[in-house]
Order: sequence, then structure tokens, then C-alpha cells
Amino acid sequence: MTKRVFLFLLLIFITALYCIKINKQTLDVVGEERFIKLDVDAKALAKFQGPWHCILDKKTGLTWENKTSTETIHDGYWSYSWYLDGKGTQNRGDCYFEQSRCDVSDLIKRTNQENLCQRNNWRLPTVKELNTLINHNALDGRATTYNDYFLQTQPSHYWTAETIKLSGFFAHLGQGAITINFGSAQPDILPFNQAAFVRLVSSH
Repeated sequence: MTKRVFLFLLLIFITALYCIKINKQTLDVVGEERFIKLDVDAKALAKFQGPWHCILDKKTGLTWENKTSTETIHDGYWSYSWYLDGKGTQNRGDCYFEQSRCDVSDLIKRTNQENLCQRNNWRLPTVKELNTLINHNALDGRATTYNDYFLQTQPSHYWTAETIKLSGFFAHLGQGAITINFGSAQPDILPFNQAAFVRLVSSH
């Protein structure tokens, strides 16, 4: 085999691998019809319709809050301190002009009062639940989730409902909560008083 033929075959092989990767990424991003967009009244939308307020995951049966860029309580850039049932730290997130109501408990309360997508049982997800939204094949430079459905996901920490005793640098703060980092696709731990993002879930 000549050097030229070898290089030509190598180029074909590399191109094929690249195409396979892109095709897999595309399939994973659209979720292979795993997800259904829901409007504010919980009516299903077609794949390319919008806007949508929630996402139903057919695989898990969970319904997720969609995020927006409209500077409302569902804004994807708003962050919250962890506070639930009198435990944690109140109002230490970054909610722009609503700094007096900027923790997880307030977001849950207001979303349930809003009856988002005809549901009033919104809550923080567990670690296992939030992990189901990780997409290791998301396109480079984007959050490690299914971005065609889960809009405004930041490549950063998202709170879960699970608390844990702190150690190391944060040990003096006692307890914190587990987060899922949609930048690294890994779990992490933050003190209650830190600001992190939230995507609420409803079980049924």
C-alpha cells in the first residue's frame, strides 16, 4: 500500500468517525422524541411548536419546568439560595429586582400558586431525577443537557432536594445541598447560602 493510499483511507476513517459523532449528538439533543413540549395549560405541542412552559419526559414520567429569558420567576439566569421548610439560607440568590424573594422555597411557592402547566406540586428534584437530564453528547460549548427542549440551561450548578454534611473548606458552615453541574455533568456540593440555578420538577 502506497503512502498516498494509506493517507486517503485514514482520512476516510476519520471523517466517518466524525460523522457518527455528529449524528449521535443530533439524536441525543432532540431526545429521539423522548420529550414532549407542554403549553401553559399542559397541552402537548408539536416538536417544532412554541413557546412551551413545561417538558414531559416520557422515559421517567416526570414533568419539568421550562426556563425563559423574560425576567420572570422562570428566568433561566435567576439563581437561588437553598431554603426549604425552615432549613437553609433565605434570599441569597440573584433574582434581579426581586432580591427579597430569592430562594428555592419562594420559587416553589410561587410556581405552585401560578399552577404552572395545571400542576401545583412543583418541587426540587432529587439527585437521581436531575441526573436523568444529563446528556453527555450535547454539542460542544453548550450545557450538558437536551438543549432543544430544556431552554436556558446554564453550564453551572443546579440545586437538588438532597442535603449533606459539609466537609473541607465549607465544613464550618455545617450543612449544604447536592447540586448537579450541567457544565461538567457531575454532582457537587454547595453551602445553603450559595446561589445556584433551579429547574423544578413535578412527579405527576
